[in-house]
Amino acid sequence: MNDNAEQQRLTAAASYPAAQLAKAFTTALTHHAPATRRRAEERGQRWRAVLAGMAAGRLRVGSRTPLVGLPAWVTPEVMRGGFATGTPGAGGPLQPYETEAALSFGVPAERHALFAHCLTEAGLAWLWARLDDGHYEVGVPEEAALLTVAWLVRHGATDAALDLAAELEPFADRLRYLPRPTDGPAPDPVAAVHRNTVSDAVDTLVRRRPHAAVEAQREALAVWQPFGDELLVHWLETAGDGRVLELAPDADWLARGAALLARYRLLAAEHTRCTKHRNPKQNLGILRGALEETVAGRPLDARRLGLLRHAVESMVRRRGLPGSAPHTALRRQQTRQAALPSHHALAQLMLRRLAELPQDTGITDVPPLLTPVTEREEQETGLPAGAQVPPVIRQVVEAALSAPLGTLVERGVVPSAEVMAELVPQLVATTTARAYGDEALRDLMAANYRAFGNRRSLLLVNLERQVRVEELPWVRAVSGQRSAVIGKADEEGALTVLRQLGELAVQAFPGTILPNPLVRELGVLARQGDLGAPFVEELAADIFMGTFSPKFLTAARIAGELLGGTLYERYYGIDYRAIRNLAITETGAALSRSYGARTSPGFARLCTERAGAASSGSCSVAASGTVIEQAQILTTHNLATLVHRVEIAPRPGFADLAHRCFGTVCRLTARVQGNPRPLPTIKDAAYAWRQMLFHLSLCPPAEQRRFLSGPAEETARHPAHVATRLAPALAGLALTVEGGAFDTDGTADGGGARRFLGWSTTGHWMR
Repeated sequence: MNDNAEQQRLTAAASYPAAQLAKAFTTALTHHAPATRRRAEERGQRWRAVLAGMAAGRLRVGSRTPLVGLPAWVTPEVMRGGFATGTPGAGGPLQPYETEAALSFGVPAERHALFAHCLTEAGLAWLWARLDDGHYEVGVPEEAALLTVAWLVRHGATDAALDLAAELEPFADRLRYLPRPTDGPAPDPVAAVHRNTVSDAVDTLVRRRPHAAVEAQREALAVWQPFGDELLVHWLETAGDGRVLELAPDADWLARGAALLARYRLLAAEHTRCTKHRNPKQNLGILRGALEETVAGRPLDARRLGLLRHAVESMVRRRGLPGSAPHTALRRQQTRQAALPSHHALAQLMLRRLAELPQDTGITDVPPLLTPVTEREEQETGLPAGAQVPPVIRQVVEAALSAPLGTLVERGVVPSAEVMAELVPQLVATTTARAYGDEALRDLMAANYRAFGNRRSLLLVNLERQVRVEELPWVRAVSGQRSAVIGKADEEGALTVLRQLGELAVQAFPGTILPNPLVRELGVLARQGDLGAPFVEELAADIFMGTFSPKFLTAARIAGELLGGTLYERYYGIDYRAIRNLAITETGAALSRSYGARTSPGFARLCTERAGAASSGSCSVAASGTVIEQAQILTTHNLATLVHRVEIAPRPGFADLAHRCFGTVCRLTARVQGNPRPLPTIKDAAYAWRQMLFHLSLCPPAEQRRFLSGPAEETARHPAHVATRLAPALAGLALTVEGGAFDTDGTADGGGARRFLGWSTTGHWMR
């Protein structure tokens, strides 16, 4: 691939933020929910900042230093797709706590003034107090910087503190270095993690508004149905031979009718959700309109009289006479339904319960919050005692559960590997911080790591890598404290957590490849545990540079150690012995460099050859995708590393995982039918298929043959087209299980059996 092609790709990248801006603009104009419109408007403003920064040259798209004038360690504000907005994550207007701190310190409400004060004796004392009591949190990594300076000063490392302060000072007017005060220390995430905090649950419930349609129905049952019954009874008093107005209304009837109309006007002014009673074509509107005419002394014409009699007859026919057993039973049931508290009212009750909990942590004990309304709460809120918390509110509360990660996965609070990846930094932070001997520093570095885990990945080209936590100046400043105390126990602790996370991810989400954020956290644990085994990320096809770093070849060699001579090697036509020799050759020679980074040209050449001649020399996204997929096949995308080096033992076993992977394949294949853009779904199905092949390859041959009897039963649970689409792939699987092999084009039996891959440059056969 040439530089011109890459430049064309980066120029075209502007189309993505432009499309996102258009999408946000449309949502901001058309969505029915005001809160959604407001969020879309804010999102649109950030996308406009991205485009403006790109146009003005203030943003370097594809660089690990996207903000011109700011170093790589500064946390950027990153939008979807890895585009930086140009605003530092620790920038923007002063936070309320910064303003309060400036007032307390007696300095101007400016970040540089806060920074300078914290380097004074009084400021350092304030920071030392935070280190001692732990009453702080780090929202972005920069907020750990001044605490690190204070720690260094207290421990006599004055030169290191001065060097760190000097590195921070040029940006002190723009970046937020002050930690956020809290009411208590952060909880230890070793025993429990949480997806949402109590504050997050509160925000979600606050945004809930009464459901207009439900409240209108409640009003109809509680107000307008009973009033309609009164009108009906009033008209039936004039019935003779079953027809209303056969008897002439007397003065008393007219007076009571006027009173009904007066009450109607009061009800209509107070209860405005339901408007059906205003419709002159509805039964209630017909009865009320006829009564107004009659009370006013105006006789009903033939048409209105006919409408009135028809309305009365239809109401009696449908529900029975008011006071009859069927009518009474119906109204009693509707009254009970109308008396049920609304979800909005119960959400307000839940807010009262949550207000008594610490807001910055998860919920350790959820059941007490989900109990029915108590008698005391009935007196305080008017809600009926015994009313149950509805599922929609239960889900909000349960999403803030603080529990071991495995428990969150089991209960569905963590529904995907992507969500799991969001929580893993809470665990890895504590594990990596164990290497620091001082307790205050250990807590500080754990808080810093948790904040760093929220740093979103940038769109990178030219083989640049994401910033690592050890590159942060304040982490470098205390790196000597870490290396001085790290030992065998810390390595074993990191490997234990790595093994637990690996097993949980594989057994909970067997048909999904490990997302990049999770891969990065696993890599941190592997480095701390001195495992010597690489974890490889999923590469983006639209910015693929045509080469790979050496760790991909290492990962492929590890896969060969586990899978040589297995079904996996035979199915994908891999020669793992050749990969081993290639790894030995490249290890003994100087590795190539491309764009300034070390690369493995042999592995890149192998992947390109395996992808086929169609991808060679092509710069299309599909061609890049075929090469990347071959790298994933050769490396098993971290599965072999987890099983062979980390030694995970997922339960209940590899055969079960293979069956569950096939279930995912079927679910994804079912979405292809009628899909105008099926290729991403086909790609995901092929990835799940590859996971299935891996697990199946670790089963004995007899188990593999038994597996072949299961697909028909599984595909029968899905639409008929699923079995049809998967038939060539299943035929290819059966072929290789029995020792056969595909032709060079990945087919056999005249195309009746096919190797299932996700990417194609010529149109996918499953489509």
